[in-house]
Amino acid sequence: MDTILDALQEGRLFELPENDKTDSLQFLAHIIEAFPEVPAGTDIVGLVMNREQATNTALGQGWACPHARVPFEEDLMCVIGWSPSGINYGAKDEKPVRLVIMYLVPANQLNHYLREISILAKALQAYPETHKLETAKDLNDVRNYILDLVAATKETVGPDARARMIRLHAAPALETFTISDLSNIIVEPVTLICTPNFKVIALTQNGSLAEYLESSNNIIEKLESDGYFQNGGWRVIRRTISNFPGGKAAYDCLAIKLAKGQGTQR
Repeated sequence: MDTILDALQEGRLFELPENDKTDSLQFLAHIIEAFPEVPAGTDIVGLVMNREQATNTALGQGWACPHARVPFEEDLMCVIGWSPSGINYGAKDEKPVRLVIMYLVPANQLNHYLREISILAKALQAYPETHKLETAKDLNDVRNYILDLVAATKETVGPDARARMIRLHAAPALETFTISDLSNIIVEPVTLICTPNFKVIALTQNGSLAEYLESSNNIIEKLESDGYFQNGGWRVIRRTISNFPGGKAAYDCLAIKLAKGQGTQR
């Protein structure tokens, strides 16, 4: 399960902002779309949602592994979403899903992906402490739970030195590890206020983001038609809309951007 360890080491563990299945899948898929390795215009959201409609991707024991297969060649990668309260995912064991491991599966990595999923499914059946996921209080607990499970799968071939390395390396920083404090992705909550005949007002603590959004054309139209807006480095994802008298509306959104120095922004 090296791909999961890579995600932990590179800061791709998120607390999901919603406990709704569709919203959670779209949130993680949009993050994958922001990866510099993914060509602009690749519809990861559509690929994930179409796959999920065809086959429920819950593995049981509170885990689900949706994925998007893409035609280009690249490394197998994943992002990890944690839901503290659990998601009604339609799992066969009827347990709410608390960990969503979303994979990007390039054409040259299908066998690697199938092997990793097979190992993970067997580990979840054999690991005696899967209940610890239900009592996790923060991302620190979730990270340690995942590392313990990975380490348990390797006991027959010796200690998992890599998992130990990640645990020791990451421990000092875990107290401040939050959804907006990731090594290579910036996530900012933002509310867009739309009033007829006036420009959009962006409410966010990030001044440069507010300036960018307020100067962008057709942002509301794109949020209405596509559910997201992208023009440059920021991808703005619509979560909810609140309508008010007089044609006024508030759009609750998340803005995602690759941090500087972490690849080419689009």
